[in-house]
Amino acid sequence: MYVRLLGTAAGGGFPQWNCACLCCSKARSDPNTVKPRTQSSVVVSADGQNWFILNASPDITLQIEAFPRLHPHPARHTPIQAVLITNADLDHALGLFLLREHSPLVLYTTPTTRQTLIEGLGIERILSPYTQLIWRLLPHIPQPLLLADESPSGLLVQAIDLPGNPPRYRLQSRDASTEHIVALSLTDAKTGKSLLYLPDLPCWPDSLTAECARCDLLLIDGTFWEEQEMIALGFSNRTATQIGHLPISGHNGSLSHLMAIRTCCKVYVHINNTNPILIPDSYQRRIVETAGCLVGEDGMEFVL
Repeated sequence: MYVRLLGTAAGGGFPQWNCACLCCSKARSDPNTVKPRTQSSVVVSADGQNWFILNASPDITLQIEAFPRLHPHPARHTPIQAVLITNADLDHALGLFLLREHSPLVLYTTPTTRQTLIEGLGIERILSPYTQLIWRLLPHIPQPLLLADESPSGLLVQAIDLPGNPPRYRLQSRDASTEHIVALSLTDAKTGKSLLYLPDLPCWPDSLTAECARCDLLLIDGTFWEEQEMIALGFSNRTATQIGHLPISGHNGSLSHLMAIRTCCKVYVHINNTNPILIPDSYQRRIVETAGCLVGEDGMEFVL
């Protein structure tokens, strides 16, 4: 299985257009050292020819252009077979509107995410004049991931439910038990190697450690370094977990759990512009790397 990180920043990208925090300022003044990042998205393939996008960020067209294997050949023929969506957050779904020239556009979602995209973002109403949307259900047991023509891709896919809330634009539908957020497990049918993708991790369920230990590559939520990060900067009155992201640091932070998992490659993605791990010489970055984890960068590639 081929895996490429198209984008590794949280919503707003890095540097964020309206922010002059320390990290964003360094990214503008020294982009060769503090590398800019586009918003979180991943692409995977079993054969290097047919590709599946995991979350369509608002930067998706730039990300496609930056990766020649996603370029059309011949005219108007795209190697992109489908888009898999982990939740209906804007930074994971707005890119779907930019793919309106792709017909049909195949989307793998949970029923809840499909309903949120239809009722909250009006995706069918807006896109139906431009393209045909084909909805496919993300299974909760491993099932073949199909190409656009419904033939096997060589990958298996499974959705793993995570506790969490709907996007902010659907707060009236707040329900922590109806598949608002899932992790995606993708397995190469030939090699048995697997990827676990968790760009949104509101908390650490008891079962998650075992799920992580079974995978070969873990792409995990690195949005915030600490619980009070946004409050300390004066950017929000909500903590990291109230926003919906388990912080990296702290006695129950994601890093404390990851240090016990030594069987896979662990990479932080979906990194907010305020997170100091974006700065290579920061002590927070050293802590993460000393613990055996990587800080994701746009363009990173893995072969499983």
